[in-house]
Amino acid sequence: EHSAAIARWAGTIADHLGLGPDARWRAELAGRLHDIGKIIVTDEILLKPGPLTGAEWAVLRRHPVQGARLVGLAEGLHQVAAVVRQHHERFDGTGYPDGRTGEEIRIEARVVAVCDAWAAIRSNRPYDPARPVGAARVQLRVASGSQFDPTVVAAFLELEQAGVIGTFEAARVRSSTARLRNGRSP
Repeated sequence: EHSAAIARWAGTIADHLGLGPDARWRAELAGRLHDIGKIIVTDEILLKPGPLTGAEWAVLRRHPVQGARLVGLAEGLHQVAAVVRQHHERFDGTGYPDGRTGEEIRIEARVVAVCDAWAAIRSNRPYDPARPVGAARVQLRVASGSQFDPTVVAAFLELEQAGVIGTFEAARVRSSTARLRNGRSP
């Protein structure tokens, strides 16, 4: 549900920002595939209830590069692979893997980053309990301009407060409804 929700939210934000159908498609697909590189990360690290060691962080920080490598193997997905690679870059240049800053980061990756952060903040994790909506909004606002693109944060929060973006359950229900319309079972 995590990746399905992020894909839906990313597409919705891309539409709201007027990015066009190609960018929307890249944002959605990258949202769906952004964590595929975590296949290289052991469950011991992914499910660790406490802080990660330096070595464990080094392994985890390789997942965008590995994910981009995997996505890039599929014909026609090189731009999506670039988005996957960049989804942990930070607007202020302190992210990874390449230390890109501002508009050097693809807009689709900036969108996925905000959606991914919202999902992480609002979910129970082994190392961190889910935070309420109000606290999640505050966290995005605080990170706006440093971790996240302020324009993307503003769009996300506007859509979230309007009820367009919300819970994983809402994303799952919409996804199941779409599959039923297309003749596929959920």
